[in-house]
Amino acid sequence: MAVYFFYGDEDYNIELELKKMSSKLNPDFISMSLQVLNNPDFNTLINALRTTPMMFGNMLLIINTEEYFLSNKNFFEEKELNEIEGALQNNPDKLDVVFVLKLPRNENKTPDARRKLYKIISKYNKKEFPTIKTYKTVEIANWLRARAKDKNISIAADAIELLIDSIGNNLREFDIELDKLKLLAYPDTQITKKMVEEICQSNEDLFSFTEMIMLGKKDKALLEFQKLLDKKHPLEILSATQTMLRKWIILKTNKSLSHEELARLTGMREYGVKQTLEKLKNTKASDIVKLKENLFHAEFKIKAAESIDIISEVECAIIR
Repeated sequence: MAVYFFYGDEDYNIELELKKMSSKLNPDFISMSLQVLNNPDFNTLINALRTTPMMFGNMLLIINTEEYFLSNKNFFEEKELNEIEGALQNNPDKLDVVFVLKLPRNENKTPDARRKLYKIISKYNKKEFPTIKTYKTVEIANWLRARAKDKNISIAADAIELLIDSIGNNLREFDIELDKLKLLAYPDTQITKKMVEEICQSNEDLFSFTEMIMLGKKDKALLEFQKLLDKKHPLEILSATQTMLRKWIILKTNKSLSHEELARLTGMREYGVKQTLEKLKNTKASDIVKLKENLFHAEFKIKAAESIDIISEVECAIIR
């Protein structure tokens, strides 16, 4: 069928494109029609490229190539590269091959065009997926409208503006918020600014919960946690809290960087970086790391069904 080369530092857009392609496969034979390989050796790679789909319909082969391009190791000899090139030129019918290179976010890295493997696969359907810069609000707004349409909802312009002010350019977080907003709007399909304000308020409650822990006011943190339970499942609270803590760790451990650089690293807006740093000025990075570890272990135990009482598990993680 076809060969593709997807690369860039916006991994979420790459994931969405791959998801779209895999959705076209026969769901009854997905385990046989979808294959994902991570930096395979020559024999594994060449055998996969020469796979002939049988009675299961079209096949999709996804090859993650980070080590091929981001390490100094020479993976393939000249003879092997020639065989790979020949296999791609004779790509079997009903087989789509996608080479994927996810680059480090906001480091302005590009694939090494000097490598022969790059020269081979870049001849095909090459597409770059760059991070949308925080100042390109029109581009972010267009992305949000398109994703909303994919979810069979529409979103008002002032609602989009508020979402961008709250989140920045983190596409994965936008998608999570759109799913929440869709549930909030049901049975309607129009997302309004008021609905986004409700979500933002919920996030503020989450910030208050985490902030109380950081200040050592664990009794008040437990009260905030109980309030959150009226709106969210404990696992949802844990997931959102860990995302927030990850950003805080980045902010606290990169003090020499400008607000603009920190915004790029975290996907936040610059004003949000400034406000968060002010609130965290008396908080130690080591305390944030410890809390994140505690909550991670609590989440692991809950998901592994090792916890008898989910709420108590989270409360113990807060107190420790």
